[in-house]
Amino acid sequence: MDTKHLGINSKLIHAGHKADATGSVNVPIYQTSTFAFRNAAHGAALFAGEEQGYIYTRIGNPTISALEDCVAELENGCGAIATSSGMGAVCTVYLALLDAGAHVVSTASVYGPSRGLMEKDFSRFGVCATYVDTSDLAQVQQALRPNTRLVYVETPANPTMQVSDIAGISELARSHGCLVVVDNTFASPYLQRPLELGADVVLHSVTKFINGHADVVGGIIVAREMDIYKRLRKTMINSGCNMDPHQAFLVLRGLKTLGIRIERAQQSAMEIARWLEKQPEVSKVLYIGLESHPQHELARRQMSGFGSMIGFELKGGMKAGRLLMDHVRVATLAVSLGGVETLVEHPASMTHASISPADRRAAGYSDGLVRYSVGIEDTTDLIADLRQALDAVGEAPAARDQDSEVCLEAHVVTVGS
Repeated sequence: MDTKHLGINSKLIHAGHKADATGSVNVPIYQTSTFAFRNAAHGAALFAGEEQGYIYTRIGNPTISALEDCVAELENGCGAIATSSGMGAVCTVYLALLDAGAHVVSTASVYGPSRGLMEKDFSRFGVCATYVDTSDLAQVQQALRPNTRLVYVETPANPTMQVSDIAGISELARSHGCLVVVDNTFASPYLQRPLELGADVVLHSVTKFINGHADVVGGIIVAREMDIYKRLRKTMINSGCNMDPHQAFLVLRGLKTLGIRIERAQQSAMEIARWLEKQPEVSKVLYIGLESHPQHELARRQMSGFGSMIGFELKGGMKAGRLLMDHVRVATLAVSLGGVETLVEHPASMTHASISPADRRAAGYSDGLVRYSVGIEDTTDLIADLRQALDAVGEAPAARDQDSEVCLEAHVVTVGS
């Protein structure tokens, strides 16, 4: 069935599915490492690229292909590459698109391991990055250098919820001769399609909204043009970070409910964000659906909804953030996001602990920031849970500024998301 003319919820169900001989309604799990050739000529034709088919699951697999085709269509790209993890997708992009000595301009509040991979590993090959507030086009323009090869944008950003102008950044990058990669994990293709706004590559941790059930780790990359797609796929195959067929099956299952999950969760998120704005323990609420958000109008223009991710800053700083973590009961204290369950975490002591306090402040968030991923529970239960946790924070002795307390951060390995 040609699904290109369908609406997005119909595409979530049908895109990428090709009926097999059994008539299976769901894409089967082709749990095999290798595929038999009809004869020697068939095998030679497959290796030469003269005939379509499957050789070895690291190179391609029908279950994985169904997921790739679906997400590529959702993002309006020419093709997709599924990887074993979100960081596998990030690493594939870096490996494929950066040469030794290249320069990258990146969102300052980018996901911690994306920054750590660049600073601790790719720096060994002379690759360097400048981290700026990519919601400010002037900062992006000023950061560009003759050797800039990539502008890497995370929007909405993790965990500051800053929104960057994808079309504006893409125009700047194009005039400079470099590529734009957008980490679209926080929005998903349901709310934002960066390739339509001029980006060259979009990636996701499918662990998050696309799968949505906290039972799979995976990533996916989508390219706008075929030459970039081929570079990315070749790198993924050579590095061996392909997705497993069973992973792909589970992600396809989760993807079907992406629309209804996001609609339900973002409805709750708006109500919770407005409630948080009124709480005395909270100094700032970072939710792009609020008129108080500095990029609210930009988000309204480039996204079709505001999502379910909330950041809020506690007046008590580091101590208050940790106390809140210990007192939530309905929300689950865990890293990751975008699932049916509400998840809460404290970036300064968890996902972004490897970033120094000074760099966190420069990126636009304090040690009291809490990241809250709204799930599909009853909104009243989530608000009641936050209220009792905030009561516990308020009853504790006044928290002092504890930036100096977190010397251990330099030694923390950030593995969460």
